[in-house]
Amino acid sequence: MSSVPTAVHTLERELQQIFGARLQSFVMFGHPTGDIGDAGRSSDTNRGGHGHGHDAAPAHTLVVVDTLSAADLRACSARVTSWHESGLATPLLLAAHEFDRSLDTFPFEFGAILSNHVVVSGRNPFEGLHVNPVDLRRACEIQARGHLLHLREAYVETRGRLDALAVLIVGSAPAFAALAASVARVDSAAAADSAAAARHVERVLGMPGGTASAIVNLVGVHEITSAQAEQLFDPYLDVVERLVKYIDGWRATRG
Repeated sequence: MSSVPTAVHTLERELQQIFGARLQSFVMFGHPTGDIGDAGRSSDTNRGGHGHGHDAAPAHTLVVVDTLSAADLRACSARVTSWHESGLATPLLLAAHEFDRSLDTFPFEFGAILSNHVVVSGRNPFEGLHVNPVDLRRACEIQARGHLLHLREAYVETRGRLDALAVLIVGSAPAFAALAASVARVDSAAAADSAAAARHVERVLGMPGGTASAIVNLVGVHEITSAQAEQLFDPYLDVVERLVKYIDGWRATRG
């Protein structure tokens, strides 16, 4: 990771004013242009991912403090608008020891922080920490099974309307892309982006038809036609069903 942006140093000074000696660690994570991987993909909107007037994605930070109170949250809330305007995402605020105790709950998200961060000030809160592969596999299974259940339920709720099906497919594409990235990571596959992760999924499933890639390519797309939706859904559902079975196989082969 390259040099720390000026706005992050300014944020550090403001956090010192709020927390004083209770501020243990201040960390910037992810790529400085905002490519934070799994660790914030689903919550950029709520954490200042837009509206700050910068072309680059916001800088993401993590704050570890001795104690964290409602008064602290109010103090941060009063400043969050200026932070967003400066190109900063809302900081992740953790009380001491919460990070390591959360690794098994959010292994992909916090694992991404572990793998790409810089300590701006204070001690290194990640000393000696690592993500357990078993936790990664469990989290990936939850993602896959949840995605499958969502697809089935949401399809029923379309009531057979192809326009609603088109909305469903486009709306579910980011979650599928995240699932594909998780599978690639658990498989230790070199997947530089979502497209590469989708190709990995197609290889391991023996489904070279490109359905996984087609769904991932819908990330950022606003709409598709009803005809496209009708053509895509059956193979899309098949990919997810096979992916769940593939993930089930990890238990037998890896324990």
